[in-house]
Amino acid sequence: MADIELANVSKSFGTERVIDNLSLVVNSGELIVFLGPSGSGKSTLLRMIAGLESIDSGTLTIGGKRSEHLAPGQRGVAMVFQNYALYPHMTVRENMAFGLHNIRMASDEIERRVHEAARILEMGELLGRRPAQLSGGQRQRVAIGRAIVKEPKAFLFDEPLSNLDAALRVRTRVELAELHQRMKATMIYVTHDQTEAMTLADRIVVLHDRKIEQIGTPMEVYLRPASRFVAGFVGSPGMNFMQADVSGGGQAIARLGDGAAMPLDIGNPASGSYELGIRPEGIRVVNSGNGKAATTHAKAGVVERLGERTLIYCTLKDGTEVIAQDGGRSEVSPGDDISLDFDSSAVHLFDRFGQAYHSH
Repeated sequence: MADIELANVSKSFGTERVIDNLSLVVNSGELIVFLGPSGSGKSTLLRMIAGLESIDSGTLTIGGKRSEHLAPGQRGVAMVFQNYALYPHMTVRENMAFGLHNIRMASDEIERRVHEAARILEMGELLGRRPAQLSGGQRQRVAIGRAIVKEPKAFLFDEPLSNLDAALRVRTRVELAELHQRMKATMIYVTHDQTEAMTLADRIVVLHDRKIEQIGTPMEVYLRPASRFVAGFVGSPGMNFMQADVSGGGQAIARLGDGAAMPLDIGNPASGSYELGIRPEGIRVVNSGNGKAATTHAKAGVVERLGERTLIYCTLKDGTEVIAQDGGRSEVSPGDDISLDFDSSAVHLFDRFGQAYHSH
């Protein structure tokens, strides 16, 4: 059963259209991540589901019930913001129970829900503390607990980790993944951080320029980007792009700007000019020990040693800059002339409209 369904929804602020005729189905128990740059409409879309922004046209169905005209409190969803907004004078228990007291829920039911949320979040020992006595990560867990006690049909997270420092963000991200596995609840999570998207999502919805650019599992989006935008936005460091002339018919051949030719393992695209994309791990440094044939040659610039791998920022003969990958014990130094092997199975082609060519 689809827990949340958006059909042809649009939204404008004044004359500016921010969501344009968008449709999406979120399945029951799924963790969907809305990923996109600032201004792509991801937070607006989340707020439209929550009822904090109106929907200009189209329909919203939550749990099988038409919901676009319902007040936020009647939609059966709970939102967790990046700003925890806890009451400083209240204990953790009181913060979590406050909304339930407001709707005059029975005290024993409130107590049951608060203790159940504390058990799920493993924070029973924090119930008597006030927010000032908690770390940033603990405060965020209280904010999540405040959502859990509502027993909603779906949880909506609006960049919940962006106020945490890097180490705490990683730890809380793991806690959120574990929470989803335990609760099996429907969750929609908004972020511009692709690491969060890749590690948390069952499916990623990539938003760009008021519309959905691609929907897929994290590895589908990473390995088979639907467009040049997705290819450039997902992945760190980003995909390498360069101009290439492709001759089709039988074995397709791509000729790079520096004159190098490479066979393509990508079906049979039409001959023409394309933008060729390849991730850094698809470009390997060739040395005498690994027996690979070189696709082309380059001059090494910055060398980033990351422990298990080395990234080499280098320049091809025609001035094209690419990032290549070498092993953790790479002997490449800045200024070296190096040989590069392009993995033909890792190549993507994008047409002049930015759409990816995929063999069927």
